[in-house]
Amino acid sequence: MEKSALQIARAAYQPKLPKALQGAVKVKEGAPTQSVDNQEEIQKLFPNTYGMPIVEFEPSCEAVDKRMNVGIILSGGQAPGGHNVITGLFDQVKKLNPENRLYGFILGPGGLVDHNYMELTKDIIDEYRNTGGFDMIGSGRTKLEKVDQFEKGLEIIRELDIQAIVIIGGDDSNTNACVLAEYYAAKNYGVQVIGCPKTIDGDLKNSQIETSFGFDTACKTYSELIGNIERDCNSARKYWHFIKVMGRSASHIALECALQCQPNICLVSEEVEAKGQSLDDIVTYIAEAVAQRAADGNNFGTVIVPEGVIEFIPAIKKLIAQLNDVLALPEAQNLGRSEQIDFVKGHLTDENLAVFNSLPTSVARQLALDRDPHGNVQVSLIETEKLLSNMVAAKLDKWKKDGKFVGKFAAQHHFFGYEGRCAAPSNFDADYCYALGTSAAQLIANGKTGYMAIVKNTTAPADQWIAGGVPITMMMNMEKRNGEMKPVIRKALVELDGAPFKAFAAAREKWARETCYVYPGPIQYWGPTEVCDKPTITLELEQQK
Repeated sequence: MEKSALQIARAAYQPKLPKALQGAVKVKEGAPTQSVDNQEEIQKLFPNTYGMPIVEFEPSCEAVDKRMNVGIILSGGQAPGGHNVITGLFDQVKKLNPENRLYGFILGPGGLVDHNYMELTKDIIDEYRNTGGFDMIGSGRTKLEKVDQFEKGLEIIRELDIQAIVIIGGDDSNTNACVLAEYYAAKNYGVQVIGCPKTIDGDLKNSQIETSFGFDTACKTYSELIGNIERDCNSARKYWHFIKVMGRSASHIALECALQCQPNICLVSEEVEAKGQSLDDIVTYIAEAVAQRAADGNNFGTVIVPEGVIEFIPAIKKLIAQLNDVLALPEAQNLGRSEQIDFVKGHLTDENLAVFNSLPTSVARQLALDRDPHGNVQVSLIETEKLLSNMVAAKLDKWKKDGKFVGKFAAQHHFFGYEGRCAAPSNFDADYCYALGTSAAQLIANGKTGYMAIVKNTTAPADQWIAGGVPITMMMNMEKRNGEMKPVIRKALVELDGAPFKAFAAAREKWARETCYVYPGPIQYWGPTEVCDKPTITLELEQQK
């Protein structure tokens, strides 16, 4: 594989590890745990993996020679640092016993079911140290949830003498990891399953998981691009730039990018829902900022839009909830697209039908048609940034006729998604992921299953990080998916009383009127510590002691 100069330089970077993971370890167990909600239902579904203690690793004087082969799976969307989870796992597995082997299942969970795998050797691993992407073994979105999948996977697990499977994924993937762990435990198959917290969206976090890997790098990558646009915006002074960023279920990326770049407007989906705002309320809010800046002689600006904001508008959220139920009905399956629209309209309440009919045709059709494998609206396909700018333009035209707006409004549109998912990991994500992989190996060596590897105290220097594991059941509750209640890991939304949102809210009125842009520039890998090892502003604010 031909390498760029950056790849060659990054290959030499040695990720930093917490002190507890730098040599032999011992396990300190905490008190028994329970799920965040629906305790009886979750315990009934996971009798063999419920109530286990949180574990923390501590340095030990006794080195362990542990014989074990391990399988690794990348599941779901890409996130910077995934390769370092694998390299951390590989290095630790080999330290425990040089005869140990690591097998990568190709293209996600489907690789386990289809027996599509490769042994990951040192030569392969060394090609991917500190690199972005998931291209070492690829990723996929196959859901591990059926007994025949578990049994088919067991065949190759037995053939390769694998003791444990590590699944790197988001909330849905780790939920499936827990289901798999429970099944193998119930059958006494002796196969352990460990998860790792991955998603650039930042919504896989809680009291035990401070941040999901990839969030740091993705936000810095998007912030560099947003800063570039702000500088262009401030140079040409004739466009309003509407910038949609990833984050279907939560606005963590939008909020972090706003804290880094200080745009004129940043929408936060969770606030839209809390305030019960309508689509027109949002449009009016943006239009008023445009009008105010125009009155000051500034016919330009930047607006950050989280991709899932439309799902948080209460009236539309209620509509989507019923659409999900209607589209899950057996008679809704295998209908043509036009038939599906008619079927949907015939099953909506009068209130939801009125909302449906009020939406632009393209948006209404998108809400009523395609779903992702988890039954969710594919909001990234809805061009929310264009919808908002068009509606703002229409409102400003009306205000101009009424003499309420004197100025110009021209819009440019951007969507930053794939640009951030496979970026070369920042120092933070390179270190964090390597520590997660190392923790996963130690959880396996210590006989754990149904756990997620965790690393805490992440705003301190890396050698002071605290590594361990948390039972996946601890993070679960019951939610409706595809028309039925299922156990899932609870997503973490932006907390409106949290420090990151409060810092943003305190400054946004000034940012809306004045030009306060900040230009973060490219991610820095080496140089002053205050630049290259700085965590996200979100994490700094959340972890303030």
